[in-house]
Amino acid sequence: MAEPARLPPVDPERRSRLLGAKLAALVRDHTGIAGGEPLPFPGGAALVRPDGAWVLVEDHPDRAVAAALAWADRRGASPVHVLVEGDDGVPARHAAWFTEPPLVWRVDGRALHPGRAALLPEPPPVDPGLAELRPLIVEGGADPVEEHGVLAGEVLGLEVCRAVRDPVSGKPRLEVGVGAHDREAFQLLHGDVPAVDALAGVVERVVAVRSDADSRHPLRRLAAERLLRWQLVQQPEAIGLAALAPTVPPTPRSNLKDPVPCAAVGAVRDGRQVVAAIATGIDVRVVPYAADALAAHGGGEGVRLLVIVPERDAHPALARLAGRLAHPAEVVPVAF
Repeated sequence: MAEPARLPPVDPERRSRLLGAKLAALVRDHTGIAGGEPLPFPGGAALVRPDGAWVLVEDHPDRAVAAALAWADRRGASPVHVLVEGDDGVPARHAAWFTEPPLVWRVDGRALHPGRAALLPEPPPVDPGLAELRPLIVEGGADPVEEHGVLAGEVLGLEVCRAVRDPVSGKPRLEVGVGAHDREAFQLLHGDVPAVDALAGVVERVVAVRSDADSRHPLRRLAAERLLRWQLVQQPEAIGLAALAPTVPPTPRSNLKDPVPCAAVGAVRDGRQVVAAIATGIDVRVVPYAADALAAHGGGEGVRLLVIVPERDAHPALARLAGRLAHPAEVVPVAF
Protein backbone atom coordinates (compact mmCIF):
# COMPACT_ATOMS: atom_id res chain seq x y z
CA MET A 1 0.00 0.00 0.00
CA ALA A 2 1.41 3.38 -1.00
CA GLU A 3 2.12 5.89 1.73
CA PRO A 4 -0.16 8.95 1.78
CA ALA A 5 1.25 12.03 0.07
CA ARG A 6 2.91 14.48 2.45
CA LEU A 7 2.38 18.17 1.96
CA PRO A 8 5.61 20.19 1.98
CA PRO A 9 6.04 22.56 4.92
CA VAL A 10 4.80 26.09 4.29
CA ASP A 11 7.57 28.65 3.94
CA PRO A 12 7.62 30.82 7.13
CA GLU A 13 7.42 34.06 5.17
CA ARG A 14 4.50 32.81 3.10
CA ARG A 15 2.77 31.51 6.22
CA SER A 16 3.16 34.92 7.85
CA ARG A 17 1.54 36.59 4.82
CA LEU A 18 -1.34 34.11 4.85
CA LEU A 19 -1.96 34.65 8.57
CA GLY A 20 -1.81 38.41 8.06
CA ALA A 21 -4.43 38.23 5.33
CA LYS A 22 -6.59 35.96 7.48
CA LEU A 23 -6.37 38.35 10.44
CA ALA A 24 -7.25 41.36 8.31
CA ALA A 25 -10.32 39.55 6.96
CA LEU A 26 -11.44 38.41 10.43
CA VAL A 27 -11.15 41.91 11.91
CA ARG A 28 -12.87 43.52 8.92
CA ASP A 29 -15.79 41.08 9.08
CA HIS A 30 -16.11 41.46 12.86
CA THR A 31 -15.93 45.26 13.05
CA GLY A 32 -17.28 46.16 9.63
CA ILE A 33 -14.27 48.42 9.14
CA ALA A 34 -11.27 47.62 6.96
CA GLY A 35 -7.81 48.97 7.62
CA GLY A 36 -4.44 48.26 9.10
CA GLU A 37 -1.36 46.67 7.57
CA PRO A 38 -0.67 43.16 8.92
CA LEU A 39 2.58 42.95 10.88
CA PRO A 40 4.72 39.93 11.79
CA PHE A 41 4.02 38.22 15.10
CA PRO A 42 5.65 34.97 16.30
CA GLY A 43 3.26 32.11 15.60
CA GLY A 44 0.61 34.40 14.12
CA ALA A 45 0.02 37.92 12.83
CA ALA A 46 -0.92 41.34 14.20
CA LEU A 47 -2.59 44.62 13.28
CA VAL A 48 -2.47 48.06 14.86
CA ARG A 49 -5.55 50.17 14.11
CA PRO A 50 -7.31 53.14 15.74
CA ASP A 51 -9.52 50.64 17.60
CA GLY A 52 -6.49 48.90 19.16
CA ALA A 53 -4.11 46.04 18.55
CA TRP A 54 -5.45 42.84 17.04
CA VAL A 55 -3.28 39.74 17.41
CA LEU A 56 -3.98 36.36 15.83
CA VAL A 57 -2.26 33.46 17.62
CA GLU A 58 -2.12 30.00 16.08
CA ASP A 59 0.69 28.46 18.15
CA HIS A 60 1.07 27.99 21.92
CA PRO A 61 -2.20 29.37 23.35
CA ASP A 62 -0.60 29.38 26.82
CA ARG A 63 1.68 32.19 25.58
CA ALA A 64 -0.95 34.09 23.59
CA VAL A 65 -2.04 36.76 26.08
CA ALA A 66 1.38 37.61 27.53
CA ALA A 67 3.00 37.74 24.10
CA ALA A 68 0.20 39.91 22.68
CA LEU A 69 0.34 42.34 25.61
CA ALA A 70 4.12 42.65 25.36
CA TRP A 71 3.88 43.21 21.59
CA ALA A 72 1.19 45.87 21.94
CA ASP A 73 3.04 47.53 24.82
CA ARG A 74 6.09 48.14 22.61
CA ARG A 75 3.84 49.95 20.14
CA GLY A 76 1.72 51.84 22.65
CA ALA A 77 -1.43 50.21 21.30
CA SER A 78 -4.60 49.55 23.29
CA PRO A 79 -7.00 47.96 23.83
CA VAL A 80 -5.58 44.57 22.93
CA HIS A 81 -7.66 41.94 21.13
CA VAL A 82 -6.31 38.36 21.12
CA LEU A 83 -7.74 36.02 18.49
CA VAL A 84 -7.12 32.37 19.30
CA GLU A 85 -7.29 29.34 17.06
CA GLY A 86 -8.42 26.34 19.08
CA ASP A 87 -8.26 26.40 22.89
CA ASP A 88 -9.49 29.78 24.11
CA GLY A 89 -9.93 28.70 27.75
CA VAL A 90 -6.36 29.26 28.93
CA PRO A 91 -5.90 32.63 27.15
CA ALA A 92 -9.24 33.86 28.51
CA ARG A 93 -8.22 32.88 32.04
CA HIS A 94 -4.84 34.56 31.65
CA ALA A 95 -6.47 37.73 30.37
CA ALA A 96 -8.65 37.98 33.48
CA TRP A 97 -5.59 38.32 35.76
CA PHE A 98 -4.70 41.79 34.37
CA THR A 99 -6.01 45.16 35.51
CA GLU A 100 -6.81 46.08 31.89
CA PRO A 101 -7.59 42.64 30.50
CA PRO A 102 -7.23 42.12 26.78
CA LEU A 103 -10.29 40.89 24.92
CA VAL A 104 -9.93 37.24 23.96
CA TRP A 105 -11.80 35.96 20.91
CA ARG A 106 -12.20 32.39 19.70
CA VAL A 107 -11.93 32.04 15.92
CA ASP A 108 -14.77 29.97 14.53
CA GLY A 109 -14.51 29.95 10.75
CA ARG A 110 -14.88 33.61 9.81
CA ALA A 111 -16.63 34.57 13.04
CA LEU A 112 -15.23 35.70 16.40
CA HIS A 113 -16.81 34.62 19.69
CA PRO A 114 -15.87 35.88 23.19
CA GLY A 115 -13.43 33.54 24.89
CA ARG A 116 -14.56 31.58 27.93
CA ALA A 117 -12.04 31.23 30.73
CA ALA A 118 -11.10 27.69 31.71
CA LEU A 119 -10.84 26.80 35.38
CA LEU A 120 -7.51 25.71 36.79
CA PRO A 121 -7.33 21.90 36.86
CA GLU A 122 -7.73 20.18 40.21
CA PRO A 123 -4.61 18.03 40.72
CA PRO A 124 -5.61 14.36 41.14
CA PRO A 125 -3.96 12.31 43.90
CA VAL A 126 -1.21 9.82 43.14
CA ASP A 127 -2.33 6.21 42.80
CA PRO A 128 -1.88 4.71 46.33
CA GLY A 129 -0.09 1.71 44.83
CA LEU A 130 2.42 3.96 43.11
CA ALA A 131 2.85 6.08 46.24
CA GLU A 132 4.35 3.03 47.95
CA LEU A 133 7.42 3.48 45.70
CA ARG A 134 8.42 6.75 47.41
CA PRO A 135 10.93 5.02 49.74
CA LEU A 136 12.57 3.39 46.71
CA ILE A 137 13.03 6.82 45.08
CA VAL A 138 14.61 8.16 48.26
CA GLU A 139 16.87 5.13 48.61
CA GLY A 140 18.11 5.63 45.03
CA GLY A 141 19.12 9.21 45.86
CA ALA A 142 16.36 11.20 44.15
CA ASP A 143 13.80 13.64 45.56
CA PRO A 144 10.19 12.39 45.34
CA VAL A 145 7.94 14.88 43.54
CA GLU A 146 4.15 14.57 43.16
CA GLU A 147 2.49 16.64 40.43
CA HIS A 148 -1.00 16.20 39.00
CA GLY A 149 -1.24 12.51 39.84
CA VAL A 150 2.35 11.70 38.81
CA LEU A 151 5.00 10.48 41.24
CA ALA A 152 8.52 11.08 39.94
CA GLY A 153 12.03 11.40 41.29
CA GLU A 154 14.12 14.50 40.57
CA VAL A 155 17.82 15.22 40.89
CA LEU A 156 18.77 18.91 40.95
CA GLY A 157 15.40 19.61 39.33
CA LEU A 158 15.65 16.98 36.57
CA GLU A 159 13.24 14.04 36.49
CA VAL A 160 15.22 10.79 36.46
CA CYS A 161 12.53 8.23 37.29
CA ARG A 162 8.78 7.81 37.41
CA ALA A 163 6.41 5.44 39.20
CA VAL A 164 4.20 3.60 36.71
CA ARG A 165 2.05 0.50 36.47
CA ASP A 166 3.36 -2.31 34.31
CA PRO A 167 1.24 -2.38 31.14
CA VAL A 168 1.04 -6.19 31.27
CA SER A 169 0.86 -7.14 34.95
CA GLY A 170 -0.58 -3.87 36.25
CA LYS A 171 1.88 -3.96 39.15
CA PRO A 172 3.62 -0.76 40.31
CA ARG A 173 7.22 -0.39 39.22
CA LEU A 174 9.85 2.32 39.00
CA GLU A 175 11.03 3.32 35.52
CA VAL A 176 14.49 4.90 35.44
CA GLY A 177 15.54 7.46 32.84
CA VAL A 178 15.12 11.06 31.71
CA GLY A 179 11.86 11.30 29.77
CA ALA A 180 9.59 8.59 28.39
CA HIS A 181 11.89 7.46 25.55
CA ASP A 182 14.92 7.26 27.82
CA ARG A 183 12.97 5.26 30.41
CA GLU A 184 11.82 2.82 27.74
CA ALA A 185 15.36 2.39 26.36
CA PHE A 186 16.80 1.97 29.85
CA GLN A 187 14.25 -0.72 30.63
CA LEU A 188 15.16 -2.63 27.47
CA LEU A 189 18.90 -2.44 28.12
CA HIS A 190 19.02 -2.80 31.90
CA GLY A 191 15.77 -4.52 32.80
CA ASP A 192 17.60 -7.05 34.98
CA VAL A 193 19.24 -4.37 37.17
CA PRO A 194 17.39 -3.75 40.47
CA ALA A 195 15.52 -0.42 40.27
CA VAL A 196 17.30 1.16 43.23
CA ASP A 197 20.75 0.30 41.83
CA ALA A 198 19.81 1.54 38.37
CA LEU A 199 18.48 4.78 39.85
CA ALA A 200 21.58 5.32 41.99
CA GLY A 201 23.77 5.04 38.89
CA VAL A 202 21.70 7.58 36.96
CA VAL A 203 21.60 9.93 39.95
CA GLU A 204 25.40 9.89 40.20
CA ARG A 205 25.83 10.81 36.53
CA VAL A 206 23.16 13.50 36.59
CA VAL A 207 24.57 15.15 39.72
CA ALA A 208 28.02 15.34 38.08
CA VAL A 209 26.56 17.20 35.08
CA ARG A 210 23.91 19.36 36.75
CA SER A 211 26.24 20.61 39.50
CA ASP A 212 28.85 21.83 36.97
CA ALA A 213 27.98 25.43 36.12
CA ASP A 214 30.34 25.35 33.12
CA SER A 215 28.87 22.18 31.61
CA ARG A 216 27.23 22.43 28.18
CA HIS A 217 25.83 18.93 28.42
CA PRO A 218 22.15 18.59 27.36
CA LEU A 219 21.28 17.29 30.83
CA ARG A 220 22.41 20.63 32.24
CA ARG A 221 20.10 22.56 29.89
CA LEU A 222 17.01 20.38 30.35
CA ALA A 223 14.51 21.75 32.90
CA ALA A 224 16.85 24.69 33.62
CA GLU A 225 14.04 26.49 35.47
CA ARG A 226 13.79 23.56 37.89
CA LEU A 227 17.53 23.57 38.44
CA LEU A 228 17.25 27.25 39.34
CA ARG A 229 14.39 26.43 41.71
CA TRP A 230 16.45 23.67 43.33
CA GLN A 231 19.32 26.12 43.91
CA LEU A 232 17.00 28.70 45.50
CA VAL A 233 15.40 26.05 47.72
CA GLN A 234 18.89 25.33 49.06
CA GLN A 235 19.67 29.05 49.53
CA PRO A 236 16.44 31.06 49.88
CA GLU A 237 18.38 33.84 51.57
CA ALA A 238 19.91 34.62 48.16
CA ILE A 239 16.60 36.31 47.27
CA GLY A 240 15.77 37.57 50.76
CA LEU A 241 13.49 34.70 51.79
CA ALA A 242 13.44 32.68 55.00
CA ALA A 243 12.27 29.52 53.21
CA LEU A 244 11.30 28.24 49.78
CA ALA A 245 9.94 24.87 48.66
CA PRO A 246 8.76 23.35 45.37
CA THR A 247 5.02 23.13 44.90
CA VAL A 248 2.59 21.57 42.44
CA PRO A 249 2.42 23.65 39.24
CA PRO A 250 -0.96 25.24 38.44
CA THR A 251 -1.14 23.19 35.24
CA PRO A 252 0.60 19.91 34.33
CA ARG A 253 3.58 20.07 32.01
CA SER A 254 3.32 18.02 28.83
CA ASN A 255 6.93 16.85 28.54
CA LEU A 256 10.48 17.36 29.80
CA LYS A 257 11.91 18.73 26.55
CA ASP A 258 10.07 22.04 26.27
CA PRO A 259 10.93 24.78 28.78
CA VAL A 260 8.00 25.68 31.02
CA PRO A 261 7.91 27.77 34.23
CA CYS A 262 7.70 26.03 37.60
CA ALA A 263 6.23 27.10 40.93
CA ALA A 264 7.40 27.41 44.52
CA VAL A 265 6.03 28.65 47.83
CA GLY A 266 7.86 30.12 50.78
CA ALA A 267 7.98 32.87 53.33
CA VAL A 268 9.72 36.17 53.96
CA ARG A 269 11.56 36.67 57.24
CA ASP A 270 8.56 38.54 58.68
CA GLY A 271 6.39 35.47 58.07
CA ARG A 272 4.50 36.71 55.01
CA GLN A 273 3.68 33.98 52.49
CA VAL A 274 5.39 33.94 49.09
CA VAL A 275 4.26 32.38 45.84
CA ALA A 276 6.86 32.30 43.08
CA ALA A 277 6.97 31.44 39.39
CA ILE A 278 10.43 30.57 38.08
CA ALA A 279 11.52 30.63 34.44
CA THR A 280 14.65 30.80 32.31
CA GLY A 281 14.95 32.53 28.97
CA ILE A 282 12.95 35.65 28.10
CA ASP A 283 9.53 34.06 28.51
CA VAL A 284 6.70 36.53 29.18
CA ARG A 285 4.36 33.57 29.69
CA VAL A 286 5.76 33.35 33.24
CA VAL A 287 3.69 36.39 34.28
CA PRO A 288 0.17 34.90 33.82
CA TYR A 289 1.66 31.59 34.99
CA ALA A 290 2.54 33.34 38.27
CA ALA A 291 -1.06 34.55 38.56
CA ASP A 292 -2.26 30.98 37.92
CA ALA A 293 0.08 29.75 40.67
CA LEU A 294 -1.23 32.37 43.08
CA ALA A 295 -4.84 31.38 42.35
CA ALA A 296 -4.00 27.70 42.75
CA HIS A 297 -2.78 28.44 46.26
CA GLY A 298 -5.83 30.42 47.28
CA GLY A 299 -4.59 33.92 46.46
CA GLY A 300 -4.56 36.34 49.36
CA GLU A 301 -3.99 40.08 49.75
CA GLY A 302 -0.92 39.66 51.93
CA VAL A 303 0.84 37.18 49.67
CA ARG A 304 3.99 38.36 47.93
CA LEU A 305 4.00 37.24 44.29
CA LEU A 306 7.41 36.80 42.67
CA VAL A 307 8.61 36.14 39.13
CA ILE A 308 12.14 34.78 39.41
CA VAL A 309 14.45 34.70 36.38
CA PRO A 310 18.20 34.69 35.70
CA GLU A 311 19.72 38.17 35.57
CA ARG A 312 20.30 37.91 31.82
CA ASP A 313 16.57 37.23 31.26
CA ALA A 314 15.17 40.11 33.36
CA HIS A 315 13.94 42.07 30.34
CA PRO A 316 12.18 45.40 31.12
CA ALA A 317 9.07 44.11 29.30
CA LEU A 318 8.77 41.41 31.93
CA ALA A 319 8.64 43.94 34.77
CA ARG A 320 6.09 46.09 32.94
CA LEU A 321 3.86 43.08 32.33
CA ALA A 322 4.21 41.85 35.93
CA GLY A 323 3.16 45.27 37.20
CA ARG A 324 -0.06 45.13 35.17
CA LEU A 325 -1.43 42.11 37.05
CA ALA A 326 -4.37 42.82 39.35
CA HIS A 327 -2.15 41.30 42.05
CA PRO A 328 1.17 42.80 40.89
CA ALA A 329 4.22 40.56 40.81
CA GLU A 330 7.82 41.52 41.51
CA VAL A 331 10.49 40.43 39.05
CA VAL A 332 13.49 39.06 40.97
CA PRO A 333 16.68 38.61 38.89
CA VAL A 334 19.20 36.08 40.24
CA ALA A 335 22.67 34.93 39.24
CA PHE A 336 22.43 31.55 37.45
